[in-house]
Amino acid sequence: MSIAAEKLAPAEKRKGGKKQSKGNRQQTSAAEAIADTKTSTSKESFFRRIFKRRPNVFLQMIHLQATLTLEGIDALLAYMDGQNPEEAKRLTRAENEADEARRILIYELNKTFITPFDREDIFELSRTIDDVLDYAYSTMTEMEILKVKPTPFTVRMAALLRDGAFELLQAVDRLEKHPGVAGEHAQRAKELENRVESVYREALADLFSGAEDIKHVVKMLKYREVYRHLSNAADRGDEAANVIANIVVKRA
Repeated sequence: MSIAAEKLAPAEKRKGGKKQSKGNRQQTSAAEAIADTKTSTSKESFFRRIFKRRPNVFLQMIHLQATLTLEGIDALLAYMDGQNPEEAKRLTRAENEADEARRILIYELNKTFITPFDREDIFELSRTIDDVLDYAYSTMTEMEILKVKPTPFTVRMAALLRDGAFELLQAVDRLEKHPGVAGEHAQRAKELENRVESVYREALADLFSGAEDIKHVVKMLKYREVYRHLSNAADRGDEAANVIANIVVKRA
């Protein structure tokens, strides 16, 4: 081998060594980038788990109250058709479960610092929905105690109350993500309350017409009490719709 060839060989080795070293650095950089990506993804997953949006307990409990109110008034409407004891039990069960849901809501409200809506609005919405079912329940119990039979007026009022409870449930379920739609359902609930009041006045006019003896007067007093409870249920439904409308305005 010539002297020039001998000098060239180490130089080529050194050059090849440099190329290999550069390739190793590239592989190392790629591996580090992959490791960094995995670490970053792992951190993101960790923070996602920590700060994951949890179900809103207040909306859950109000949804449960509204669902049980609809179920209870549906039972009341069925009770008007023959006064079936099983429907009375179904209404009683719904009323008890709704009371429990409200107790849980109040407990959570008392221990929670930050709420999705004004705490006063949460409390009032829960209270008014609870009152709707309470008056539906008291209607049934007084019909049993006073031995009052259903009339076309009680059936019409109960049917309208049932439709109003459905609108309140729809409003509650859309309150968080679609407040504008919730407001529309609340307005429909108010319109149904007005229709209940119209039937209530019609029922009273029929009830107080042509009183002839004390038995008729006693009957008037009994039915007036039942009609009044149905009217009060509608009033509380109107109040619930107003609370929903207030929440919608505050979120606008």
